Amino acid sequence: MTLTIRPARPDEAGLVLAFIKDLAEYEKLAHEVDATEAMIGEALFGANPKVFCDIAEWEDEPAGFALWFYTYSTFRGRHGIWLEDLFVKPEQRGRGIGKALMANLARRCVDEGLPRLAWWVLNWNEPSRVFYRSIGAVAQDAWTVKRLDGEALERLGREG
Repeated sequence: MTLTIRPARPDEAGLVLAFIKDLAEYEKLAHEVDATEAMIGEALFGANPKVFCDIAEWEDEPAGFALWFYTYSTFRGRHGIWLEDLFVKPEQRGRGIGKALMANLARRCVDEGLPRLAWWVLNWNEPSRVFYRSIGAVAQDAWTVKRLDGEALERLGREG
């Protein structure tokens, strides 16, 4: 049994989008996905990519992905990594694939001198919350996530 973690390749924008759709379905958010293969391809492999993707393969077959980007902490004066999405196919779970994807990002942080790896997890997603606790992640419940989008974003943008 072999597990490989590697960067996504330019011909895999469709695979990445399929993982995104599978994740959205799992999170009961499929109705929010309007990304296209072309959009994913441009974001990951265009002239100036600002987001990155690692693919997990089990026995040479795609089994999961981690999509991430660099953040910056003014307090720490250094970059960190934000994990935007992590997904392992249901039939592949329990094989250490999610942990390997997380360990790969943690290794990148250590190697690059980045002080933090951060992400969100849905409150109802207890299996993921248990998994994250098992690898030593600590909830940051002193912060409240805010989002500006849709009409509110457009309205404020017109003021600028």
